[in-house]
Amino acid sequence: MVKLFKIKILSLLFIVNLFTQCKEIANTKADSKKVFNYNESAVVTSLDPAAASSFENIWPVNQLFNGLVQMDDSLNVLPSIAQKFSVSNDGLVYTFNLRTDVYFHDNKCFNKGMGRKVVAKDFVYSFNRLFDSKVSNAISLLNYIDRSVKTSYKGFEATNDSTFVIYLSEPFSAFLNILTMKYFSVIPFEAIEMYGSNFRKNPVGTGPFYFNVWDEGSKLILIKNPNYFEKDEKGGRLPYLDALTVSFIKDRETAFMELLNGHFDMLSGADALNINEVLDKEGNLKDVYSKKFNLQKQTFLKTDYIGILIDENIPSVKQSPLKLKAIRKAINYGFDRVKLIKFLRNNVGEPAISGFVPKGMKSYNPEKVKGYTFNPEKAKMLLDEAGFPNGKGLPAITLYTAETYKEQVEFIQSQLQKININLNVSIEKASVLSQGVNRCEYNMFKKSWVADYADEENFMSIFYGNNFTPNGFNYFHYKNVEFDNLYEKSLRETDRSKKIELVQKMENLIIEDAPVIPLYYDEVIRLVSKNVSGLPINPMNLLNLKKVKK
Repeated sequence: MVKLFKIKILSLLFIVNLFTQCKEIANTKADSKKVFNYNESAVVTSLDPAAASSFENIWPVNQLFNGLVQMDDSLNVLPSIAQKFSVSNDGLVYTFNLRTDVYFHDNKCFNKGMGRKVVAKDFVYSFNRLFDSKVSNAISLLNYIDRSVKTSYKGFEATNDSTFVIYLSEPFSAFLNILTMKYFSVIPFEAIEMYGSNFRKNPVGTGPFYFNVWDEGSKLILIKNPNYFEKDEKGGRLPYLDALTVSFIKDRETAFMELLNGHFDMLSGADALNINEVLDKEGNLKDVYSKKFNLQKQTFLKTDYIGILIDENIPSVKQSPLKLKAIRKAINYGFDRVKLIKFLRNNVGEPAISGFVPKGMKSYNPEKVKGYTFNPEKAKMLLDEAGFPNGKGLPAITLYTAETYKEQVEFIQSQLQKININLNVSIEKASVLSQGVNRCEYNMFKKSWVADYADEENFMSIFYGNNFTPNGFNYFHYKNVEFDNLYEKSLRETDRSKKIELVQKMENLIIEDAPVIPLYYDEVIRLVSKNVSGLPINPMNLLNLKKVKK
Protein backbone atom coordinates (compact mmCIF):
# COMPACT_ATOMS: atom_id res chain seq x y z
CA MET A 1 0.00 0.00 0.00
CA VAL A 2 2.88 2.38 0.83
CA LYS A 3 4.43 1.66 -2.56
CA LEU A 4 1.16 2.26 -4.40
CA PHE A 5 0.65 5.51 -2.48
CA LYS A 6 4.16 6.59 -3.48
CA ILE A 7 3.45 5.78 -7.12
CA LYS A 8 0.22 7.79 -7.06
CA ILE A 9 1.99 10.79 -5.49
CA LEU A 10 4.71 10.61 -8.13
CA SER A 11 2.06 10.38 -10.84
CA LEU A 12 0.37 13.53 -9.51
CA LEU A 13 3.69 15.35 -9.32
CA PHE A 14 4.42 14.29 -12.88
CA ILE A 15 1.09 15.58 -14.15
CA VAL A 16 1.65 18.95 -12.45
CA ASN A 17 5.17 19.05 -13.88
CA LEU A 18 4.00 17.98 -17.32
CA PHE A 19 1.20 20.54 -17.52
CA THR A 20 3.37 23.46 -16.37
CA GLN A 21 6.49 22.95 -18.48
CA CYS A 22 5.73 24.93 -21.62
CA LYS A 23 9.25 24.41 -22.90
CA GLU A 24 8.95 20.65 -22.72
CA ILE A 25 5.46 20.19 -24.07
CA ALA A 26 4.22 22.13 -27.06
CA ASN A 27 1.41 24.64 -26.61
CA THR A 28 -1.65 22.48 -26.18
CA LYS A 29 -4.42 22.44 -23.61
CA ALA A 30 -3.56 20.63 -20.37
CA ASP A 31 -6.44 18.20 -20.68
CA SER A 32 -5.22 17.02 -24.10
CA LYS A 33 -1.90 15.58 -22.90
CA LYS A 34 -1.36 12.05 -24.20
CA VAL A 35 0.65 9.92 -21.77
CA PHE A 36 1.36 6.22 -22.33
CA ASN A 37 1.69 4.19 -19.13
CA TYR A 38 3.05 0.68 -18.72
CA ASN A 39 4.37 -1.48 -15.89
CA GLU A 40 7.75 -3.19 -15.71
CA SER A 41 7.83 -5.89 -13.05
CA ALA A 42 11.58 -6.41 -13.45
CA VAL A 43 14.31 -3.96 -12.48
CA VAL A 44 15.67 -1.36 -14.88
CA THR A 45 19.34 -1.13 -13.97
CA SER A 46 20.55 1.47 -16.46
CA LEU A 47 19.41 3.86 -19.18
CA ASP A 48 22.84 3.74 -20.82
CA PRO A 49 22.55 1.93 -24.18
CA ALA A 50 25.92 0.30 -23.49
CA ALA A 51 24.10 -1.66 -20.77
CA ALA A 52 21.02 -2.53 -22.86
CA SER A 53 21.28 -6.29 -22.38
CA SER A 54 17.80 -7.04 -21.00
CA PHE A 55 14.27 -6.23 -22.16
CA GLU A 56 13.59 -4.10 -19.10
CA ASN A 57 16.56 -1.87 -20.03
CA ILE A 58 16.08 -2.06 -23.80
CA TRP A 59 12.48 -0.81 -23.80
CA PRO A 60 13.12 2.66 -22.30
CA VAL A 61 16.52 2.93 -24.02
CA ASN A 62 14.76 2.44 -27.35
CA GLN A 63 12.68 5.55 -26.67
CA LEU A 64 15.77 7.62 -25.80
CA PHE A 65 18.38 6.64 -28.39
CA ASN A 66 18.95 5.89 -32.07
CA GLY A 67 21.68 4.08 -33.96
CA LEU A 68 22.90 3.94 -37.52
CA VAL A 69 20.15 1.53 -38.53
CA GLN A 70 16.91 0.16 -37.14
CA MET A 71 14.72 -2.89 -37.65
CA ASP A 72 11.13 -2.74 -38.83
CA ASP A 73 8.39 -5.06 -37.62
CA SER A 74 9.14 -7.50 -40.46
CA LEU A 75 12.79 -7.78 -39.34
CA ASN A 76 14.15 -5.75 -42.25
CA VAL A 77 17.15 -3.52 -41.57
CA LEU A 78 16.34 0.10 -42.44
CA PRO A 79 18.22 3.41 -42.17
CA SER A 80 17.92 5.45 -38.98
CA ILE A 81 20.55 8.14 -38.32
CA ALA A 82 22.31 6.74 -41.37
CA GLN A 83 20.35 8.12 -44.31
CA LYS A 84 21.78 5.34 -46.47
CA PHE A 85 24.46 2.68 -46.25
CA SER A 86 26.45 0.39 -48.51
CA VAL A 87 28.62 -2.71 -48.18
CA SER A 88 31.71 -3.35 -50.32
CA ASN A 89 31.73 -6.32 -52.70
CA ASP A 90 34.15 -8.22 -50.46
CA GLY A 91 31.88 -7.66 -47.44
CA LEU A 92 34.63 -5.94 -45.45
CA VAL A 93 33.76 -2.24 -45.63
CA TYR A 94 30.46 -0.76 -44.39
CA THR A 95 29.89 2.89 -45.28
CA PHE A 96 27.14 4.92 -43.58
CA ASN A 97 26.09 8.33 -44.88
CA LEU A 98 24.50 10.17 -41.96
CA ARG A 99 21.53 12.50 -41.88
CA THR A 100 22.39 16.10 -41.16
CA ASP A 101 19.20 16.93 -39.25
CA VAL A 102 19.68 14.81 -36.12
CA TYR A 103 20.29 16.60 -32.81
CA PHE A 104 21.00 15.38 -29.32
CA HIS A 105 18.43 16.18 -26.66
CA ASP A 106 18.74 19.55 -24.96
CA ASN A 107 20.82 19.03 -21.82
CA LYS A 108 23.01 21.06 -19.49
CA CYS A 109 26.06 19.09 -20.70
CA PHE A 110 25.96 21.21 -23.88
CA ASN A 111 26.80 24.87 -24.43
CA LYS A 112 23.77 26.95 -23.29
CA GLY A 113 21.92 23.67 -22.71
CA MET A 114 21.04 23.28 -26.38
CA GLY A 115 21.49 19.87 -28.01
CA ARG A 116 24.01 19.92 -30.86
CA LYS A 117 24.00 18.16 -34.23
CA VAL A 118 25.13 14.53 -34.42
CA VAL A 119 28.30 14.00 -36.49
CA ALA A 120 30.20 10.89 -37.53
CA LYS A 121 32.83 11.35 -34.79
CA ASP A 122 30.05 10.75 -32.26
CA PHE A 123 29.72 7.21 -33.58
CA VAL A 124 33.49 6.73 -33.35
CA TYR A 125 33.28 7.78 -29.69
CA SER A 126 30.21 5.63 -28.98
CA PHE A 127 31.65 2.49 -30.61
CA ASN A 128 35.04 2.87 -28.92
CA ARG A 129 33.28 3.00 -25.58
CA LEU A 130 31.87 -0.50 -26.15
CA PHE A 131 35.36 -2.02 -26.05
CA ASP A 132 35.57 -1.20 -22.33
CA SER A 133 34.33 -4.27 -20.44
CA LYS A 134 33.62 -2.07 -17.40
CA VAL A 135 31.10 -0.12 -19.48
CA SER A 136 29.48 -2.82 -21.63
CA ASN A 137 29.27 -6.56 -22.22
CA ALA A 138 28.86 -6.01 -25.96
CA ILE A 139 32.54 -6.55 -26.76
CA SER A 140 31.97 -10.05 -28.20
CA LEU A 141 29.71 -8.47 -30.84
CA LEU A 142 32.70 -6.47 -32.07
CA ASN A 143 34.92 -9.49 -32.79
CA TYR A 144 34.71 -8.99 -36.55
CA ILE A 145 35.75 -5.34 -36.49
CA ASP A 146 39.27 -5.05 -37.88
CA ARG A 147 41.49 -3.18 -35.42
CA SER A 148 44.73 -4.39 -36.99
CA VAL A 149 47.61 -2.53 -38.59
CA LYS A 150 45.62 -2.65 -41.84
CA THR A 151 43.18 -0.06 -40.43
CA SER A 152 45.77 1.71 -38.25
CA TYR A 153 44.19 -0.12 -35.29
CA LYS A 154 41.02 1.93 -35.65
CA GLY A 155 38.37 -0.47 -36.94
CA PHE A 156 36.12 2.45 -37.87
CA GLU A 157 36.49 6.13 -38.67
CA ALA A 158 34.71 9.35 -39.53
CA THR A 159 35.94 10.38 -42.98
CA ASN A 160 33.94 13.59 -42.62
CA ASP A 161 31.09 14.89 -40.45
CA SER A 162 28.47 12.85 -42.28
CA THR A 163 30.35 9.65 -43.24
CA PHE A 164 31.11 6.80 -40.85
CA VAL A 165 33.03 3.75 -42.10
CA ILE A 166 33.42 0.36 -40.38
CA TYR A 167 36.08 -2.17 -41.42
CA LEU A 168 35.67 -5.91 -40.81
CA SER A 169 38.47 -8.46 -40.66
CA GLU A 170 36.35 -10.98 -42.58
CA PRO A 171 32.82 -11.02 -44.02
CA PHE A 172 30.07 -11.44 -41.44
CA SER A 173 26.57 -11.74 -42.85
CA ALA A 174 24.84 -10.94 -39.54
CA PHE A 175 26.67 -7.65 -39.00
CA LEU A 176 23.93 -5.25 -40.13
CA ASN A 177 21.44 -7.04 -37.88
CA ILE A 178 23.82 -6.68 -34.96
CA LEU A 179 24.02 -2.93 -35.55
CA THR A 180 20.26 -2.64 -34.89
CA MET A 181 20.91 -3.54 -31.23
CA LYS A 182 20.65 -0.64 -28.77
CA TYR A 183 24.28 -1.09 -27.74
CA PHE A 184 25.22 0.72 -30.94
CA SER A 185 23.26 3.89 -30.24
CA VAL A 186 24.99 7.24 -30.58
CA ILE A 187 25.80 9.23 -27.43
CA PRO A 188 27.54 12.61 -26.94
CA PHE A 189 30.98 12.73 -25.30
CA GLU A 190 29.89 15.85 -23.39
CA ALA A 191 27.36 13.79 -21.41
CA ILE A 192 29.96 11.21 -20.38
CA GLU A 193 32.40 13.95 -19.40
CA MET A 194 29.76 15.60 -17.23
CA TYR A 195 27.98 12.60 -15.71
CA GLY A 196 30.61 9.84 -15.83
CA SER A 197 29.19 6.59 -14.44
CA ASN A 198 25.98 8.48 -13.57
CA PHE A 199 25.17 8.64 -17.28
CA ARG A 200 23.14 5.51 -16.53
CA LYS A 201 20.53 7.75 -14.90
CA ASN A 202 21.22 10.93 -16.89
CA PRO A 203 20.83 9.65 -20.45
CA VAL A 204 21.26 12.02 -23.39
CA GLY A 205 20.31 10.66 -26.77
CA THR A 206 18.50 11.53 -30.00
CA GLY A 207 15.32 9.47 -29.59
CA PRO A 208 11.62 10.37 -29.80
CA PHE A 209 11.51 10.95 -26.03
CA TYR A 210 13.97 12.55 -23.64
CA PHE A 211 14.70 11.87 -19.99
CA ASN A 212 12.72 13.62 -17.25
CA VAL A 213 12.59 11.70 -13.95
CA TRP A 214 13.70 8.29 -12.69
CA ASP A 215 12.88 7.33 -9.12
CA GLU A 216 14.52 3.90 -9.26
CA GLY A 217 12.16 1.06 -8.50
CA SER A 218 9.18 3.38 -8.46
CA LYS A 219 8.67 5.60 -11.54
CA LEU A 220 10.37 6.55 -14.80
CA ILE A 221 9.12 9.49 -16.86
CA LEU A 222 10.15 10.38 -20.41
CA ILE A 223 8.92 13.47 -22.30
CA LYS A 224 8.24 14.02 -26.00
CA ASN A 225 11.26 15.25 -27.96
CA PRO A 226 9.91 18.21 -29.99
CA ASN A 227 12.99 18.11 -32.25
CA TYR A 228 12.86 14.43 -33.20
CA PHE A 229 14.09 13.88 -36.76
CA GLU A 230 11.72 11.13 -37.96
CA LYS A 231 8.37 11.97 -39.50
CA ASP A 232 5.28 9.99 -40.42
CA GLU A 233 4.11 9.12 -43.93
CA LYS A 234 2.34 12.49 -44.26
CA GLY A 235 5.33 14.50 -43.10
CA GLY A 236 4.01 14.95 -39.57
CA ARG A 237 6.56 15.08 -36.76
CA LEU A 238 6.89 12.10 -34.46
CA PRO A 239 6.18 11.06 -31.75
CA TYR A 240 2.45 11.63 -31.28
CA LEU A 241 2.50 11.02 -27.52
CA ASP A 242 3.41 13.79 -25.08
CA ALA A 243 5.04 11.53 -22.53
CA LEU A 244 5.73 8.01 -21.32
CA THR A 245 5.63 6.72 -17.75
CA VAL A 246 6.94 3.37 -16.51
CA SER A 247 5.87 1.93 -13.16
CA PHE A 248 7.67 -0.86 -11.30
CA ILE A 249 5.04 -2.90 -9.51
CA LYS A 250 6.39 -6.40 -8.89
CA ASP A 251 3.19 -8.04 -7.72
CA ARG A 252 1.30 -9.43 -10.71
CA GLU A 253 -2.18 -9.10 -9.23
CA THR A 254 -1.61 -5.50 -8.16
CA ALA A 255 -0.31 -4.58 -11.62
CA PHE A 256 -3.29 -6.28 -13.25
CA MET A 257 -5.71 -4.33 -11.06
CA GLU A 258 -3.96 -1.09 -12.08
CA LEU A 259 -4.53 -2.08 -15.72
CA LEU A 260 -8.22 -2.79 -15.08
CA ASN A 261 -8.56 0.56 -13.30
CA GLY A 262 -7.15 2.38 -16.32
CA HIS A 263 -3.84 3.39 -14.74
CA PHE A 264 -1.85 1.36 -17.27
CA ASP A 265 -2.32 1.24 -21.03
CA MET A 266 -0.56 -2.09 -21.49
CA LEU A 267 0.68 -5.20 -19.72
CA SER A 268 3.11 -7.43 -21.58
CA GLY A 269 4.15 -11.07 -21.16
CA ALA A 270 2.37 -14.29 -20.25
CA ASP A 271 3.61 -14.12 -16.67
CA ALA A 272 2.44 -10.52 -16.21
CA LEU A 273 -1.00 -11.26 -17.63
CA ASN A 274 -1.79 -14.54 -15.87
CA ILE A 275 -2.89 -16.28 -19.06
CA ASN A 276 -5.24 -18.62 -17.20
CA GLU A 277 -7.18 -15.58 -16.07
CA VAL A 278 -7.40 -13.63 -19.34
CA LEU A 279 -7.27 -16.34 -22.04
CA ASP A 280 -9.39 -19.36 -22.80
CA LYS A 281 -7.76 -22.68 -23.71
CA GLU A 282 -7.77 -21.72 -27.39
CA GLY A 283 -5.66 -18.66 -26.61
CA ASN A 284 -8.43 -16.12 -27.19
CA LEU A 285 -9.20 -13.19 -24.92
CA LYS A 286 -12.10 -13.96 -22.59
CA ASP A 287 -15.27 -11.98 -23.21
CA VAL A 288 -15.10 -10.21 -19.85
CA TYR A 289 -11.92 -8.42 -21.01
CA SER A 290 -12.52 -8.10 -24.75
CA LYS A 291 -14.68 -4.97 -24.48
CA LYS A 292 -11.96 -2.97 -22.79
CA PHE A 293 -8.75 -4.42 -24.19
CA ASN A 294 -7.17 -5.69 -27.37
CA LEU A 295 -5.03 -8.81 -27.31
CA GLN A 296 -1.78 -8.62 -29.26
CA LYS A 297 0.00 -11.87 -30.10
CA GLN A 298 3.05 -12.22 -32.30
CA THR A 299 5.69 -14.86 -32.95
CA PHE A 300 8.64 -14.25 -30.62
CA LEU A 301 12.24 -15.07 -31.60
CA LYS A 302 12.57 -17.27 -28.54
CA THR A 303 12.90 -21.05 -28.29
CA ASP A 304 12.24 -22.89 -25.03
CA TYR A 305 14.09 -26.16 -24.79
CA ILE A 306 15.58 -28.91 -22.68
CA GLY A 307 19.33 -29.10 -23.13
CA ILE A 308 21.46 -32.23 -22.82
CA LEU A 309 25.14 -32.31 -21.96
CA ILE A 310 26.74 -34.83 -24.34
CA ASP A 311 30.49 -34.31 -23.89
CA GLU A 312 31.86 -37.74 -22.90
CA ASN A 313 35.05 -36.12 -21.65
CA ILE A 314 32.95 -35.10 -18.65
CA PRO A 315 32.76 -37.98 -16.11
CA SER A 316 29.05 -37.55 -15.34
CA VAL A 317 28.21 -37.87 -19.05
CA LYS A 318 30.15 -41.14 -19.32
CA GLN A 319 27.86 -42.63 -16.68
CA SER A 320 24.64 -41.24 -18.15
CA PRO A 321 22.29 -42.95 -20.62
CA LEU A 322 21.92 -39.51 -22.24
CA LYS A 323 25.26 -40.09 -23.96
CA LEU A 324 23.33 -42.42 -26.28
CA LYS A 325 21.75 -40.64 -29.23
CA ALA A 326 18.89 -43.16 -29.35
CA ILE A 327 17.87 -42.25 -25.79
CA ARG A 328 17.93 -38.54 -26.57
CA LYS A 329 15.79 -39.10 -29.65
CA ALA A 330 13.39 -41.35 -27.70
CA ILE A 331 12.78 -38.54 -25.21
CA ASN A 332 12.15 -36.13 -28.09
CA TYR A 333 9.45 -38.45 -29.44
CA GLY A 334 8.06 -39.35 -26.01
CA PHE A 335 5.84 -36.37 -25.14
CA ASP A 336 3.15 -34.28 -26.83
CA ARG A 337 4.23 -30.69 -27.48
CA VAL A 338 0.80 -29.77 -28.87
CA LYS A 339 -0.92 -30.69 -25.60
CA LEU A 340 1.76 -28.92 -23.59
CA ILE A 341 1.04 -25.67 -25.44
CA LYS A 342 -2.73 -26.00 -25.36
CA PHE A 343 -3.29 -27.06 -21.77
CA LEU A 344 -0.36 -25.49 -19.93
CA ARG A 345 0.13 -22.29 -21.95
CA ASN A 346 -3.40 -21.65 -23.29
CA ASN A 347 -2.08 -21.84 -26.85
CA VAL A 348 0.50 -19.10 -26.28
CA GLY A 349 3.38 -20.24 -28.47
CA GLU A 350 3.88 -22.83 -31.19
CA PRO A 351 4.94 -26.46 -30.63
CA ALA A 352 8.60 -26.83 -31.65
CA ILE A 353 8.11 -29.55 -34.23
CA SER A 354 10.67 -28.14 -36.63
CA GLY A 355 14.23 -27.18 -35.69
CA PHE A 356 15.76 -24.93 -33.05
CA VAL A 357 15.35 -21.73 -35.08
CA PRO A 358 11.88 -20.39 -34.20
CA LYS A 359 8.97 -19.50 -36.38
CA GLY A 360 9.42 -15.91 -37.52
CA MET A 361 12.90 -16.38 -38.96
CA LYS A 362 13.18 -16.63 -42.74
CA SER A 363 14.86 -20.05 -42.60
CA TYR A 364 11.95 -21.56 -40.65
CA ASN A 365 10.40 -24.26 -42.85
CA PRO A 366 8.81 -27.39 -41.29
CA GLU A 367 8.82 -29.07 -44.69
CA LYS A 368 12.60 -28.86 -45.03
CA VAL A 369 13.44 -29.12 -41.35
CA LYS A 370 11.36 -31.92 -39.87
CA GLY A 371 11.72 -32.06 -36.11
CA TYR A 372 10.13 -34.33 -33.51
CA THR A 373 6.44 -34.97 -33.04
CA PHE A 374 4.68 -37.14 -30.46
CA ASN A 375 5.34 -40.76 -31.44
CA PRO A 376 5.50 -43.12 -28.43
CA GLU A 377 5.86 -46.20 -30.63
CA LYS A 378 8.96 -44.79 -32.28
CA ALA A 379 10.29 -43.84 -28.86
CA LYS A 380 9.90 -47.47 -27.72
CA MET A 381 11.77 -48.68 -30.81
CA LEU A 382 14.63 -46.32 -29.98
CA LEU A 383 14.74 -47.57 -26.39
CA ASP A 384 15.08 -51.09 -27.75
CA GLU A 385 17.82 -49.92 -30.14
CA ALA A 386 19.68 -48.38 -27.21
CA GLY A 387 19.65 -51.69 -25.32
CA PHE A 388 16.76 -50.93 -22.97
CA PRO A 389 13.76 -52.86 -24.35
CA ASN A 390 10.56 -51.37 -22.99
CA GLY A 391 12.75 -49.20 -20.77
CA LYS A 392 14.04 -52.16 -18.79
CA GLY A 393 17.30 -51.34 -17.03
CA LEU A 394 17.23 -47.68 -18.04
CA PRO A 395 18.52 -45.58 -15.10
CA ALA A 396 16.45 -42.65 -13.91
CA ILE A 397 17.38 -39.31 -15.48
CA THR A 398 17.30 -36.01 -13.59
CA LEU A 399 16.04 -32.84 -15.23
CA TYR A 400 17.02 -29.55 -13.57
CA THR A 401 14.68 -26.60 -13.92
CA ALA A 402 13.51 -23.38 -12.29
CA GLU A 403 10.21 -23.10 -10.41
CA THR A 404 8.61 -21.20 -13.32
CA TYR A 405 8.65 -24.31 -15.51
CA LYS A 406 7.73 -26.88 -12.87
CA GLU A 407 4.28 -27.59 -14.33
CA GLN A 408 5.65 -28.04 -17.85
CA VAL A 409 8.43 -30.45 -16.92
CA GLU A 410 6.08 -32.45 -14.71
CA PHE A 411 3.80 -32.88 -17.73
CA ILE A 412 6.77 -34.19 -19.73
CA GLN A 413 7.73 -36.39 -16.80
CA SER A 414 4.27 -37.99 -16.68
CA GLN A 415 4.21 -38.65 -20.43
CA LEU A 416 7.67 -40.21 -20.47
CA GLN A 417 6.69 -42.42 -17.56
CA LYS A 418 4.14 -44.11 -19.86
CA ILE A 419 6.97 -45.43 -22.04
CA ASN A 420 9.09 -46.35 -18.98
CA ILE A 421 11.51 -43.44 -19.13
CA ASN A 422 11.84 -42.34 -15.51
CA LEU A 423 12.49 -38.63 -15.21
CA ASN A 424 13.27 -37.02 -11.88
CA VAL A 425 12.66 -33.29 -11.58
CA SER A 426 14.94 -31.08 -9.50
CA ILE A 427 13.74 -27.52 -8.88
CA GLU A 428 16.56 -24.99 -8.53
CA LYS A 429 16.75 -21.26 -8.01
CA ALA A 430 17.19 -19.53 -11.36
CA SER A 431 20.64 -18.22 -10.40
CA VAL A 432 21.77 -21.65 -9.20
CA LEU A 433 20.45 -23.29 -12.36
CA SER A 434 22.25 -20.82 -14.61
CA GLN A 435 25.51 -21.26 -12.73
CA GLY A 436 25.22 -25.05 -12.77
CA VAL A 437 24.56 -25.16 -16.52
CA ASN A 438 27.53 -22.89 -17.20
CA ARG A 439 29.77 -25.16 -15.12
CA CYS A 440 28.52 -28.36 -16.83
CA GLU A 441 27.14 -29.67 -13.54
CA TYR A 442 23.80 -30.82 -14.99
CA ASN A 443 23.33 -33.45 -17.68
CA MET A 444 19.80 -32.27 -18.46
CA PHE A 445 18.37 -28.80 -17.95
CA LYS A 446 15.48 -26.52 -18.96
CA LYS A 447 16.43 -23.22 -20.60
CA SER A 448 15.33 -20.81 -23.32
CA TRP A 449 17.19 -18.85 -25.97
CA VAL A 450 16.08 -15.36 -27.00
CA ALA A 451 17.48 -13.74 -30.12
CA ASP A 452 19.74 -10.77 -29.46
CA TYR A 453 19.45 -9.86 -33.13
CA ALA A 454 17.30 -11.14 -35.99
CA ASP A 455 19.69 -13.51 -37.71
CA GLU A 456 19.75 -17.32 -37.64
CA GLU A 457 23.43 -17.17 -36.72
CA ASN A 458 22.33 -16.12 -33.25
CA PHE A 459 20.55 -19.47 -32.78
CA MET A 460 23.13 -21.65 -34.50
CA SER A 461 26.07 -20.14 -32.59
CA ILE A 462 25.18 -22.02 -29.42
CA PHE A 463 25.88 -25.33 -31.18
CA TYR A 464 29.22 -24.25 -32.64
CA GLY A 465 32.11 -26.41 -31.42
CA ASN A 466 34.30 -23.45 -30.47
CA ASN A 467 31.65 -21.98 -28.18
CA PHE A 468 31.74 -24.51 -25.33
CA THR A 469 30.72 -23.16 -21.93
CA PRO A 470 31.94 -21.52 -19.81
CA ASN A 471 33.59 -19.39 -22.52
CA GLY A 472 30.58 -19.50 -24.86
CA PHE A 473 26.93 -20.55 -24.91
CA ASN A 474 27.28 -24.13 -26.18
CA TYR A 475 25.81 -25.57 -22.99
CA PHE A 476 25.55 -29.01 -24.62
CA HIS A 477 29.23 -29.27 -25.52
CA TYR A 478 28.01 -30.35 -28.92
CA LYS A 479 30.79 -30.90 -31.46
CA ASN A 480 30.15 -31.89 -35.06
CA VAL A 481 32.79 -31.09 -37.70
CA GLU A 482 30.24 -30.98 -40.51
CA PHE A 483 28.05 -28.57 -38.52
CA ASP A 484 31.03 -26.35 -37.70
CA ASN A 485 32.04 -26.15 -41.37
CA LEU A 486 28.52 -25.19 -42.38
CA TYR A 487 28.32 -22.62 -39.60
CA GLU A 488 31.59 -20.96 -40.61
CA LYS A 489 30.48 -20.90 -44.23
CA SER A 490 27.15 -19.31 -43.27
CA LEU A 491 28.96 -16.45 -41.50
CA ARG A 492 30.55 -15.41 -44.78
CA GLU A 493 27.55 -16.07 -47.02
CA THR A 494 25.87 -12.80 -48.08
CA ASP A 495 23.38 -14.40 -50.49
CA ARG A 496 20.26 -14.75 -48.35
CA SER A 497 18.81 -17.81 -50.11
CA LYS A 498 22.13 -19.68 -49.93
CA LYS A 499 22.49 -18.82 -46.25
CA ILE A 500 19.01 -20.20 -45.54
CA GLU A 501 20.00 -23.50 -47.18
CA LEU A 502 23.09 -23.70 -44.97
CA VAL A 503 21.05 -23.01 -41.85
CA GLN A 504 18.53 -25.71 -42.74
CA LYS A 505 21.35 -28.23 -43.22
CA MET A 506 22.69 -27.30 -39.78
CA GLU A 507 19.23 -27.68 -38.29
CA ASN A 508 18.84 -31.19 -39.69
CA LEU A 509 22.20 -32.20 -38.20
CA ILE A 510 21.06 -30.98 -34.79
CA ILE A 511 17.81 -32.92 -35.10
CA GLU A 512 19.72 -36.08 -35.99
CA ASP A 513 22.27 -35.72 -33.17
CA ALA A 514 19.64 -34.54 -30.65
CA PRO A 515 21.72 -32.59 -28.12
CA VAL A 516 18.59 -30.53 -27.48
CA ILE A 517 14.85 -31.10 -27.02
CA PRO A 518 13.01 -28.09 -28.51
CA LEU A 519 9.73 -27.55 -26.65
CA TYR A 520 8.02 -24.49 -28.14
CA TYR A 521 8.57 -21.25 -30.00
CA ASP A 522 7.26 -18.54 -27.72
CA GLU A 523 4.96 -15.64 -28.55
CA VAL A 524 4.92 -11.99 -27.58
CA ILE A 525 1.61 -11.34 -25.86
CA ARG A 526 0.20 -8.00 -24.72
CA LEU A 527 -3.05 -6.72 -23.30
CA VAL A 528 -3.56 -3.18 -24.62
CA SER A 529 -6.24 -0.63 -23.76
CA LYS A 530 -8.68 0.06 -26.58
CA ASN A 531 -7.97 3.79 -26.36
CA VAL A 532 -4.47 3.11 -27.69
CA SER A 533 -3.78 2.81 -31.42
CA GLY A 534 -0.70 2.40 -33.56
CA LEU A 535 1.20 0.21 -31.11
CA PRO A 536 3.27 -2.17 -33.26
CA ILE A 537 4.30 -5.65 -32.24
CA ASN A 538 7.26 -7.54 -33.64
CA PRO A 539 9.17 -10.84 -33.27
CA MET A 540 12.00 -9.11 -31.36
CA ASN A 541 9.53 -7.92 -28.69
CA LEU A 542 10.87 -4.40 -29.08
CA LEU A 543 8.66 -1.62 -27.71
CA ASN A 544 8.33 1.20 -30.24
CA LEU A 545 6.15 4.11 -29.17
CA LYS A 546 6.98 6.79 -31.75
CA LYS A 547 3.77 6.21 -33.76
CA VAL A 548 1.43 5.39 -30.89
CA LYS A 549 -1.69 7.49 -30.44
CA LYS A 550 -3.95 7.69 -27.41
